[in-house]
Amino acid sequence: MLDFCIIGSGISGSTIAYYLKKKYSINVYDKARGVGGRSSFKRYKGKIGFDHGLQYLSPRSKEFKSFTKKLIKKKVLKHWKGNHEFLNERIKKDKKHVKLIGVKGNNDISKFLLKNIDCNFQSELSEIKRQKDYWYLKFRDNKYIYSKNLIITAPFPQAKKLTSKFVITKLFKNKVVMNSSLTVLLMTNKTGNKASSFFTNDKVLGWVSKENSKKRFKFNKDLWVLQSTFEYGKKHTDNYRNKKKFYTNVLISKFKKLTKTKIKKIYFTHIHGWKYSSNSKPLNIQSYWDKKIGLGLCGDWFGGPRLENGWLSAKDLYKKIVK
Repeated sequence: MLDFCIIGSGISGSTIAYYLKKKYSINVYDKARGVGGRSSFKRYKGKIGFDHGLQYLSPRSKEFKSFTKKLIKKKVLKHWKGNHEFLNERIKKDKKHVKLIGVKGNNDISKFLLKNIDCNFQSELSEIKRQKDYWYLKFRDNKYIYSKNLIITAPFPQAKKLTSKFVITKLFKNKVVMNSSLTVLLMTNKTGNKASSFFTNDKVLGWVSKENSKKRFKFNKDLWVLQSTFEYGKKHTDNYRNKKKFYTNVLISKFKKLTKTKIKKIYFTHIHGWKYSSNSKPLNIQSYWDKKIGLGLCGDWFGGPRLENGWLSAKDLYKKIVK
């Protein structure tokens, strides 16, 4: 029987797995096709692809800065240099902050942390039961396992749905507001645009990244990531699947207008809705651990909207477990 079953391979799941594997037997399960959670890398061909969600890291805490410096030395992370244009006057003052990206993709951190760990993808947890001194876990494909301890790193609404009847504190009575956004992946002709990214002051399109500028590959076409604002995502993420072409065109039109990028031909598009993109209102705790039944919860929704918050949450949970 496993010591720990961890649900989620994003930054929180991969971090807690990395530290627990030193002392315990663990498995990681994720409903996605690959590692990384909201840091996923959408591969197009070979090394060519898009950072699907998270675009870069900008470490703030001393602990996380130390961690990222180690990953730079190990060539997991690197600096994203280039011309980052700020069309929003409000954030121009912050234009010099550090931007770190994965050497091959922004899921490189999770890949590094999960090295030599048994990970199971396309495995969505559907049911959990506490039986005597262990957990019974059933997945959508009817597979089931038993584990002494369970750690959930899913977004707040999903974690609440799965574990609310087991959590003995008022954790789920907190008003956690999850932000939503739409992301369009776009491949065009070589446009001649020299920018690495754009921050806008628009109400629809909030951010644009030029993937070629990350210098992971050489390609004769331009790859772009267009991300909507949370304001626009809140209104349209729930129903975007019914009008994918419409929302794709809305974001592309905004992109061309705001950045004055001249597109002659579009070769590829893909749109994705991030229903639970981030949490803008942090809680007053970093993680949850119930030693009596072996249930732990961690994620960026405890501490704030940044990937760093998810890492800090997982480290906090680990400390509680081994205390």
